[in-house]
Amino acid sequence: MYRNDENLGESRQEFTLLELNNRIKGVIQQSFPDTYWVRAEMSDVRQHAASGHCYLEFVEKHPVNGQLLAKARGSIWAKTFRMIKPYFEMETGQSFASGIKVLVKVTVEFHELYGYSLTVVDIDPTYTLGDMVRRRMEIIKQLQEEGVFSLNKELDCPLLPQRIAVITSPSAAGYEDFMKQLVQNKSGYIFYTHLFPAIMQGEKTEESVIGALDKVYRHLDCFDVVVIIRGGGATSDLLSFDSYLLAANCAQFPLPIITGIGHERDDTVVDMVANTRMKTPTAVAEFLINRMDDAADRLNTLQEKCSSKAIEILTERKNSLDLLATMLPSMVTSRLTTNHSSLQLLGMKLPSLANNLLEQNRFALQRLVVTLPATAKQNMERKNSVFEKIDSMFRKSVDDFLLKRKHALELSEQYVSLASPENILRKGYSLIYKNGCLVKRSVDLHEGDELSIHFIDGDKKSRIIE
Repeated sequence: MYRNDENLGESRQEFTLLELNNRIKGVIQQSFPDTYWVRAEMSDVRQHAASGHCYLEFVEKHPVNGQLLAKARGSIWAKTFRMIKPYFEMETGQSFASGIKVLVKVTVEFHELYGYSLTVVDIDPTYTLGDMVRRRMEIIKQLQEEGVFSLNKELDCPLLPQRIAVITSPSAAGYEDFMKQLVQNKSGYIFYTHLFPAIMQGEKTEESVIGALDKVYRHLDCFDVVVIIRGGGATSDLLSFDSYLLAANCAQFPLPIITGIGHERDDTVVDMVANTRMKTPTAVAEFLINRMDDAADRLNTLQEKCSSKAIEILTERKNSLDLLATMLPSMVTSRLTTNHSSLQLLGMKLPSLANNLLEQNRFALQRLVVTLPATAKQNMERKNSVFEKIDSMFRKSVDDFLLKRKHALELSEQYVSLASPENILRKGYSLIYKNGCLVKRSVDLHEGDELSIHFIDGDKKSRIIE
């Protein structure tokens, strides 16, 4: 359409909005006639209930700061969506939802009314699987580089894990199975469990389980192990257990963590860092019961060893006593015979031994009679010398003591003389008496009080006048 504008003196081309959009549509159809594989992240995924069509947005974000770089409206028609969705979820193990990076085959569309959009005709789940694996490997590598990946595994699981902190949803079927298995164990072991409720699937799983771990941490002394369990479900329900924050909290937790998340095919990152990984909640209960069985078996083995050793020792002692009882009569007879011979020999030697002893004592007495007077005289002289020394030392000590006491008395006499009232009055001081009592403070004197002032040469009367 052409229009002459006489006022401006020139011609220009004008379009209606529909005409312009149709031209744009034509250009896009000519420029992008084929289908194209596009890498993007899905956002705002929603399925129209009535038509079955899926509407979403494709976005691309900056890999470092997460800033939005590009965005395009997308759609998957119902017929295609019914095939793509189950295929994608079966291959990747996660739900077709927002926040997932995908590789989709699209046609480029431009509608006069709705504008630019991408219509999905196919999807490649291997790209998403690769992204999931890459993200999981990055989390594992980060935990390993931080030195926390194997911390919980290094903890010793108690021999008797009876006090159990259970983190799960109270309505989960897995929790009921776990408790039933523990309570009805064949050996009758007693377990003490405490439930710390948590959301076990969905976006709030990470925050909820970490919060439950924090509550357990405040009561560490009350528990032996921590159990994280949930019932079975789709692999997509387990994505929250590949979280870095949740895995880091589990890896560094000071109590052994046992997981039974209910999925046999794959291990989550939380399973990898846990002290012990079991497939199901029931398997966790069996593991705890088996630990008790192992401890009971060890105790039984030790008891049997102790009993066997005790019997062995008692048998050896009994055999020794039996042998001694057998040998005792002959040993007694032999000893008696030996002692009898010794007594006979001693009886034969006794007269000569007695004579020799008497002769030795007689000679000793004779020597003593000869040496006794001289020895007695020497002892007396030594004693007299000692007594003289003691007497001299005593006299000197008494003289020194008396001299010191005399000097002390002279000093005391001099001090008493200097401190006597007469000597103080002689120096110019006086004594004031009130009612016969010595006045020591001015506050004790009042107007009209009669005083007696004592000087060295006599007394004077006085009265207080204000």
